Amino acid sequence: MAEAKSPRKKTSAAKPSPKAPARPAAKAAPAKKAAPAKAAPVKKAAPAKAAPAKAAPAKPSLSRADIEAKKEKKKNAALRVAKKASGPRTSPAKAAPAKKAAAPAKAAPAKKKTGPKAEAAPRPKPRKRPELSATTPDAAALRRDGARELAKLIAAAGLDKKAERIEILDIGEKVDYADFLVLMSGRSDRQVRAVADGVTESLKEQGHRPTSVEGMQQGQWVLVDYTDVIVHVFVDEARRYYDLEGLWMDATRVPFEAPAADGAAPASP
Repeated sequence: MAEAKSPRKKTSAAKPSPKAPARPAAKAAPAKKAAPAKAAPVKKAAPAKAAPAKAAPAKPSLSRADIEAKKEKKKNAALRVAKKASGPRTSPAKAAPAKKAAAPAKAAPAKKKTGPKAEAAPRPKPRKRPELSATTPDAAALRRDGARELAKLIAAAGLDKKAERIEILDIGEKVDYADFLVLMSGRSDRQVRAVADGVTESLKEQGHRPTSVEGMQQGQWVLVDYTDVIVHVFVDEARRYYDLEGLWMDATRVPFEAPAADGAAPASP
């Protein structure tokens, strides 16, 4: 194939080209916003140095007498102020003593069975009998013999006052507070008191005085304590209720006889 011939460029002078239309002016680039300038940090003002205080004028020195006089004046002034504040003196009223709280009433124990009208039955107080002399070998036997004779004297005195059902119980080997019990009865509280009074008066005439007597006010059960011998004087109802004979059923009964002058028959053991 024949190669295409490239057109030859005309070497003639170039004709002036018609005026090209004026290009529009390039748009101005938008101005960049200036960054806000950072405020420079405010420098802290250095604290102003206080001006040195002027030295106070020196006080005139006082003598010891002047100082004491000032102290005395202050003291007197304080006393006057205190007196005015306190006012006239009045004697303080004594506070009334607080009343003691009433003790709670104790509940009375329930009775298992109905008994006599006595409010409280007397009981022998715990005590120690006088010590025996160590120099007497048969001191215990001698004392028991003396207690036995005393019990018989008490029984005889009870017979004089018409006491009933008199018994002497030997309890020396069973307890340590007495050797003998003397039991007797009266038909009423008046007779019980009369029997107890008669026994104590009769024994006083013979040189024997009781250490204590209890129950005379009620007259239901009178207890007369002669240390080694204890006397119980009951009304019949109280004697059946407390039943000391049954309590000391295994104690030995001591027989006794009334004095011959009375003409009384021997009491049953």
